[in-house]
Amino acid sequence: MKALLAILIAVFCFSLLLMLLSLRSRSREDKTLTARMNYFAGVSPEQTQQARGASPKEMLVHLVESISTGLGRLQKGQRIELLMQQADWPLHGTEFEAILLLWGLLVGFVTFLVTLKGVMFFVGAIVAILLGFLLLALRIRRRRKKFTNQLGDMLTMVANALRAGFSFMQAFELISREMDAPMGKEVKLVVNEVNLGNTIESALNNMQQRVASPDFELVVTAVLIQRQVGGDLAQILDTISETIQERIRMRREVMTLTAQGRASGIVVACVPIGLGIFLYIVNPTYLQPLLETDVGHMFIAGAIVSECIGMLIIRKIVDIQY
Repeated sequence: MKALLAILIAVFCFSLLLMLLSLRSRSREDKTLTARMNYFAGVSPEQTQQARGASPKEMLVHLVESISTGLGRLQKGQRIELLMQQADWPLHGTEFEAILLLWGLLVGFVTFLVTLKGVMFFVGAIVAILLGFLLLALRIRRRRKKFTNQLGDMLTMVANALRAGFSFMQAFELISREMDAPMGKEVKLVVNEVNLGNTIESALNNMQQRVASPDFELVVTAVLIQRQVGGDLAQILDTISETIQERIRMRREVMTLTAQGRASGIVVACVPIGLGIFLYIVNPTYLQPLLETDVGHMFIAGAIVSECIGMLIIRKIVDIQY
């Protein structure tokens, strides 16, 4: 029963983290729009605050802002700030850290109430924070993969636009209007930076930092070299586009050939957990020595470590560098 309750609590807390992230993201857009409307209507922020009381959503957002302000005084959070840009989350680095802190405290407190053990509070909080960073890494990886899949089409469009007589920035403006996110959004940021007075070299380097794509780094290097020594940029982009398309095709072939090994790693990790849950449901007393004694806890810890080592070994075997 406690195991099922712990799973339900984990799912609830994970859903709460997603809600906090989306809540904080939307609040900034809503606040900006409301401030503009009040400005043109001649309504001051003080009058707006007095007209309506603070809702639970606003109180939660205000709490996140207060914690992030305190964290900002302690450290700059530049690394987390860059990760927020790579994940395309409209959050400051300190705001994400504040959300993770609140979520970790909540999960730790709920874990303590379930187990009534002080050490489990810290275990639950640490695991919750690690899951938050895991969610961030998955978001960045998914966005980078989608960007890479769009890169070949983007280069083809730029090369065709250059042959049609467009300039490089006019071709980028066309990309920003025609292509979906994340490619269209990132290219639009480059166009906006150049329009505000930044150089093309600096804008492309900033885009490379945001997407962190090895394939796009080839494009940036080629464009910078062409602007210094000259040459047919359309032909260069066509060559890079063919290279990237071949790399994507080879990557998919590798994923297909290693699918069985990756599936084996998932099965190796999930079968013991599923078998343990099944045995606990069918015969709870059968696993009591494993769950209630110190020796049983040692065996559980050893099993978890062995599971992690096995998954890492299988992942290393199927991780082919290309």
